[in-house]
Amino acid sequence: MGLFDRWRRRGKPPRAARGKRRRSAQGATPRVAASAARRRQPSVWFNRLLILVGAGVVLAAGGKAWVTLQAIPVQRITVTGELAHTQAEAVQEQVQSSLAGGFLGADLQRMRAELEALPWIFEATIRRRWPAALEIHVVEQLPIARWGSDGFLNHEGGVFHPEREGEWDSLPLLLGPEGSAPALMARYQRLLEMLAPLHLTVRQLQVDERGQVQAVLDGGMQLVLGSRDFRQRMQRFVTVYRRELAPRAQQVLRVDLRYASGVAVAFAQEPAPQEGSQVAGL
Repeated sequence: MGLFDRWRRRGKPPRAARGKRRRSAQGATPRVAASAARRRQPSVWFNRLLILVGAGVVLAAGGKAWVTLQAIPVQRITVTGELAHTQAEAVQEQVQSSLAGGFLGADLQRMRAELEALPWIFEATIRRRWPAALEIHVVEQLPIARWGSDGFLNHEGGVFHPEREGEWDSLPLLLGPEGSAPALMARYQRLLEMLAPLHLTVRQLQVDERGQVQAVLDGGMQLVLGSRDFRQRMQRFVTVYRRELAPRAQQVLRVDLRYASGVAVAFAQEPAPQEGSQVAGL
């Protein structure tokens, strides 16, 4: 037996057999992967199903809880604030129509609007307090001046018409056409600031349809301010008053400030025979 024969017996199989075996081994890998994927697929869908069922249970429980909370009625209403002209019972009664929705469904904006429509209420704040209470804080109107024959003005120039009470009759009177209240209140407050160092106060402030402004001070002195340059004219009055009018303030009837560089002053009684009026220049 030759060397070649011994190699054939003990050696590797023919090349064709080796290739076939290799192809068989390689072809088995995709089939195993596919089989493993099929085994995993049911568990993935089962997990997704569990997640969906859990989410549904949570949503159902949340919806039931929401419906339950919606059905809780308001059991207590607390009213706070310094109430001098408004009764707490009247505040509670005013909001009853807005409580139909229960604790969570109560219309707080509507309540606030209804309360602020009451004559003496300037501002209302409403808050929910768990589990079934409402807290209402009320700020009452503070009259700064009388407006016309039956109204009052607050610090913002807002007009309100409560029942007239004698305690407010001493307030200054502001008069003007409809819609002029906020601007006139701003002028009134500026007038108070400028007159305070002179120890003078305002009894009446009026603006007419043409925008002409006149003021009457507590001593009866009348200031004619015109329709423009309000601050400049008042500064001129302050200067003239300090220099010339203060010693004779009780005799001054009228000060016309509509001049470009001076004022016209009318006196009730002159200490000496003079004209009934004079012009003071700066």
